[in-house]
Order: sequence, then C-alpha cells, then structure tokens
Amino acid sequence: MRLLLLIASILVFIIGILLFILSGQTDHFFAWTISVPLTAAFLGAGYWSSFFIEFVASRQHSWARARVAVPAVLIFTVLTLVATLIHLNLFHLGNSFSLITQIGTWTWIVVYVTVPILLLVLWMVQLRQPGGDPPRHVPISTGMRLLIGLLAAWMLTLGLVLFITPKNTALLWPWELTTLTGRAVGAWMIGLGVAAAHMIWERDWQRVLPVSAMFSVFGGLELVVLARYVELLDWNHSRPWIYLLFLVSMLTTGLYGLYAARRASRQQHSPSHEQG
Repeated sequence: MRLLLLIASILVFIIGILLFILSGQTDHFFAWTISVPLTAAFLGAGYWSSFFIEFVASRQHSWARARVAVPAVLIFTVLTLVATLIHLNLFHLGNSFSLITQIGTWTWIVVYVTVPILLLVLWMVQLRQPGGDPPRHVPISTGMRLLIGLLAAWMLTLGLVLFITPKNTALLWPWELTTLTGRAVGAWMIGLGVAAAHMIWERDWQRVLPVSAMFSVFGGLELVVLARYVELLDWNHSRPWIYLLFLVSMLTTGLYGLYAARRASRQQHSPSHEQG
C-alpha cells in the first residue's frame, strides 16, 4: 500500500506538470486536447494537490492515519477511467499523433485501468491485517465538522451533476466545459467530496493529515489559477464568487487542519508530555 501510494504520487505530480505548466499545449503533451487552458490549469492544480494526499499517506506509520486517502483516490480513479472510456474517441490514439503523444495517452489508459484494481486489492489485504486504531488525540470540533460537511455536500452534489449531465455545466460552473472536461471536473469534485466526508468520519486532525495537506494545496493553487485567468470569468454573475468562496474555504480548512495536527504532534513530543 505504501509503495502504490508513493508511485501514484509520482504519477500525478508528472500529470500536474503537463496540465498546470503546459496548459496551452495539451494537444501535444497530454492524453486529450483541452481547448481552454483555464480548465487544463484547474486539472493540473488538482493533480498536484493529490500528490500530497498520496505522498503524505504513504509516509504514515499507522493505517488509521493513512486510510483517509484510499476511498477518495479509488473513487476518483474509477470515475476518471469511466470518463476516459466514454470519450475514448477524443483521446490521442492513432498514427495522426506523434509517437510521444501516443505513448503518453496509452500510459494514461494503463494507469487508470491498473491503479483502481491494485488499490482495491491492497485495500482488502490491508483490512485483514491485525491490530486496531490508536486513540484520537486531536478531535475535530463540531463547528469544523459542520463546515466540512457543507463542503462535502456541495462538492458531491456538484460533482455528480457534472459527471452525469456534463452538458448542464453552464448553469453550475464559472467557465465553459465540454462533456469530457465536465466529467473530469466532476470526478475531481466527487473525489474531494468523499475525502471531506471521510474527514468527518475520522473526527481527528492527525488522522486526516493527508487530506488537510491536499485541501491546502488545492485551495492555494486553484486561487493562483483563478488569478492567472481572472479575465476569462464573468464576475457580474454569482458563479465565480461562489467558486472563490469555495476555494477560500478549502484553503482555510486545510491550513487549520495542518496547524492543529502539527501543534498536537509538538505537544506529544515535548519533554513535559513525555514526563507526564
């Protein structure tokens, strides 16, 4: 499980480079062409943020502090595979594309076929391991659970609508999406929503450290993307402002979670705590 999460973190980091930095060159350097660079940058920021949930989870010493990454990553990869298969005709396959582009496309397909299977098998193996959960040391307050619950409900609802009926994205998303990118964004929203819901279930900031790291990076990078393409959004409508509020909420939640977990870790390793 550690090894798979580590390998997955490397893969998503590479994908993040292709989408976040080379946002306008997806016709050459990505599995399919994303005509709107803003959308490519959004997805790239998502992949870079997912590096942290997978990498941080791979570094944990107990399953209770790593498992928060698994359901979200599994559901996201399955949904992305479904979106890929539905829109396979839009992917860069065939001799009309350069060899490097075709290799990248086939790598994308192989990864999204194999990773969900491996992750599910290893999850089942992990659940059969002996041992129990350590006690919760840093409980998440009722107020924060309420905020996280609202974020989870919003992301899951939006994600399901985008994934199931991507043609209706104009009513929900602050910029135009195609059916493929609508489903891709929907998969991200559902994955993030599952991670947020899992935070409520774990009820401890140390156990959800990987998600806190992901939310911090996701909120921060998406704000950078927003500033980078601010002129492409119509700020006379409410959708961009709701989206901005969402990003600030994600960033705030993630940073607070990192702070709470870090503070508790320092207290647990302080001389006075050890003597007590």
